[in-house]
Amino acid sequence: MKLGGIKSVENAHDDSVWAVTWVPATANRPPLLLTGSLDETVRLWRSDDLLLDRTNTGHCLGVASVAAHPLGSLAASSSLDSFVRVFDVDSNATVATLEAPPSEVWQMRFDPKGSILAVAGGGSASVKLWDTSTWELVATLSIPRPEGPKPTDKSGSKKFVLSVAWSPDGKRLACGSMDGTISVFDVPRAKFLHHLEGHFMAVRSLVYSPYDPRVLFTASDDGNIHMYDAEGKALVGTMSGHASWVLCVDVSPDGAAIASGSSDRSVRLWDLSMRASVQTMSNHTDQVWGVAFRPPGGTDARGGRLASVSDDKSISLYDYS
Repeated sequence: MKLGGIKSVENAHDDSVWAVTWVPATANRPPLLLTGSLDETVRLWRSDDLLLDRTNTGHCLGVASVAAHPLGSLAASSSLDSFVRVFDVDSNATVATLEAPPSEVWQMRFDPKGSILAVAGGGSASVKLWDTSTWELVATLSIPRPEGPKPTDKSGSKKFVLSVAWSPDGKRLACGSMDGTISVFDVPRAKFLHHLEGHFMAVRSLVYSPYDPRVLFTASDDGNIHMYDAEGKALVGTMSGHASWVLCVDVSPDGAAIASGSSDRSVRLWDLSMRASVQTMSNHTDQVWGVAFRPPGGTDARGGRLASVSDDKSISLYDYS
């Protein structure tokens, strides 16, 4: 397996690019790349040549996360302004605006069926679930406080939730916190199951294997990527190699590899059969906040694609084979 550089777009935004995801193909158009930036805009890019399709405005502070509905029709952007904007991908019409208290909107993900949008709740120590047919808040999954003596406020006992991930069957939701804790929930029962231990710094990104609902990959500021059996609460493996914080991780559609981005300015490809880094890409000149493999589907048979975005304002596109 390997990555080959296809194209980089310098100054893709006017400021740091913090978020990236792929909008799946529809019957009428190929997949699009969706990016969000500190410049307060969301941009849609053509998937093979990275030509700018359009720019969406509507936030008054930087965009922290972007998410795409599995059918490719809707997408969402969350911002430091505490709003989530849900929009029609093809018309850019606003479908819904979801409001939260300050610093309670971070990473978002649609569930595999597209019926729920999960939003990492930051300082609320919870994940909010929104019904995508009514845009009503249907559940708040709260992380229980740790057992033991009553902690002081200074200990930061509340979990600041940064990241969320759905299992491929939609039954489990995992979230990563600033203190390195990962919490796993049973979504149909809206029940906290357990914590996964092992990281000791912020977990800003996590993703389940597309084939095994037990396997969870997590990226942490402690410089490590962990592979967990999220049901058995077991740390299965640790992948190390980045020289600094690991800010993002994604898994390839074939389930054979993961990609990661780091504040060491590199993108790495990891072979999961060896649990080792097999390639390092150094296109970026500043920290890499997002990596995203293009989902399969659509009429585009040009093989795998990976995109990365960075504080250097650029987007890079790679072939994955």
